[in-house]
Amino acid sequence: RCWLCGDEKASPAQKDIYTKAYEQVRQNIERLSPGITFKELSFSSKEYLRNEFRHYSLLYHGIGLCDEYPAIPFTWEWNENSFDGTVKPGMVFCVESYVGRRDGGPGVKLEEQVLITETGHELLTNYSFESDLLL
Repeated sequence: RCWLCGDEKASPAQKDIYTKAYEQVRQNIERLSPGITFKELSFSSKEYLRNEFRHYSLLYHGIGLCDEYPAIPFTWEWNENSFDGTVKPGMVFCVESYVGRRDGGPGVKLEEQVLITETGHELLTNYSFESDLLL
């Protein structure tokens, strides 16, 4: 999560970048369902242009000390060595976002944990986003 510290109000640039990160996480959570392959998940997920925005190392990953299995990369990082698999009930994913403009300014890192169920997914995170940072 990211927070704005102090008594100052968020600038339009801060709200814009926070909203982009929020939208990426929310839309990518909606893609999670049993039966979708990792590659299908990657290629149907929301990404921002890599030449305009900095990003986290993965779109999704498993729970652990660091980006654990399954590590699902951005579309531009898929190649013949990428591991494909299938999303199955009982799996838990971290849905990641880091958004920051390459030319500088604020950056926002957000993450949610999601359990895959027989019929879809269940959000495990119960900490709300900062509504005053959303556009």
